[in-house]
Amino acid sequence: MTERVAKGNFEVKLTPTSAPDAAVGAMSIAKTFHGDLDGTSVGAMLAVRTPVEGSAGYVAMERVTGTLAGHKGSFALQHSGTLTQGAPTLSVSVVPDSGTDQLAGLKGTMDIIISPGRHDYVFRYTLP
Repeated sequence: MTERVAKGNFEVKLTPTSAPDAAVGAMSIAKTFHGDLDGTSVGAMLAVRTPVEGSAGYVAMERVTGTLAGHKGSFALQHSGTLTQGAPTLSVSVVPDSGTDQLAGLKGTMDIIISPGRHDYVFRYTLP
C-alpha cells in the first residue's frame, strides 16, 4: 500500500464537562475539517494541568465522519499529548479497524500544527 498525505485545516470547539477545579478536567470535542479531509468529528478529552507553568497532559478519542480524498466513511482517532515546560509532544493515530464504509482498513497518523488563530493537519495514511 502506498502512503498518502492529506492536508488541510480545522476548527475546534472544546466544551468543559467537568467542574473547573476538577483534579482531571473533561471536555467534549467538536471539529470541522476542511481540505483533503472534509467532515466533522465528535469526541471526549481528559486533561491534567500541573503546578509547573507549561506542563500538562491530555488523552482524547474522537470519531471523524466525512470524506477523505473522495472516500466516504468514518474512523476513530486516538490522541496522547504532553507539554513539558512548554515543549509539546503529540501522537494522534487511527484506532485500528475503526474505519467504516469506503474508509474500512484505514491506517494512519495525524500531525496537528497550531499557529495563532489556526489549526492545520497533515494526515499520513494508507487504504487497502
